[in-house]
Amino acid sequence: MLLEPLSGLLSAEAAAARQIIAVALAEDVGTGDVTSQAVIPVGIYFRGSIVARHDMVVAGLPIAAKVFQIVAPETTFTARVSEGQRIVAGTILAEINGPAQGLLAAERTALNLLQNLSGVATETRAYVERLAGTGVTLLDTRKTIPGLRRLAKYATRVGGACNHRFGLYDGVLIKDNHIAVCGSIQRAVQSAREYKKEKQIEVECDSIEQVREAVESEVDIILLDNMPLETLRLAVDLIAGRAKTEASGSVTLDSIRAIAATGVDYISVGRITHSAPAVDIGLDWHAV
Repeated sequence: MLLEPLSGLLSAEAAAARQIIAVALAEDVGTGDVTSQAVIPVGIYFRGSIVARHDMVVAGLPIAAKVFQIVAPETTFTARVSEGQRIVAGTILAEINGPAQGLLAAERTALNLLQNLSGVATETRAYVERLAGTGVTLLDTRKTIPGLRRLAKYATRVGGACNHRFGLYDGVLIKDNHIAVCGSIQRAVQSAREYKKEKQIEVECDSIEQVREAVESEVDIILLDNMPLETLRLAVDLIAGRAKTEASGSVTLDSIRAIAATGVDYISVGRITHSAPAVDIGLDWHAV
């Protein structure tokens, strides 16, 4: 199907994509692709196939389509797979057709974004699949490459996770440094309520004593940070449904299912955005 550039993205994600693409093209293309301009005559058209070199979960096709549209507006971009689809190596993701100079100028930027976002979605899906049947929700974090957060969080959502905070502005999360300055969880929570009455409040705890204080402060979510499994179980039993629970810290594919078995509601994982390896995607060209 012909793919509309940026289709399926939330408005904030689409706006972020435009900004990111503009910066990326300025960085890579600059004043022009001198090699293509030198050796390829104007008016020559190419047909290309975007091909997966690895097994992966696809994310970023509408963004790649936008890159080609900006550089070469005449381009047609036909998707052969869907966002979030798991595919095997050798699968054609999309086919493109347009002026050769423009397509070659856009190629690296489009592939860089597509490889990065598909890598995030692939890593995320692996964690989501480990949680199958547990009822626990996987959350992403703010541990993203600066400037790419909106698109990284788009990719985690494509992979099956739920988005946590997009930034410091959209949720109250009281952490150890806030508690140290305020003197106690209770004081920090009271100050947060007075400042942002309409916001839910989450508190990070690393001990049972802190969990008890957070429960007494009637917070909405308690983040259980880097706790051993037995301590997690004790914390969940102590909270007893009076707040939602989120486990975080040093979560791996090997440990996530055992963490889920402690009874927490959410598990947040930083590595799905800060350490997900890019997948290998190529673009095979054919003269029209």
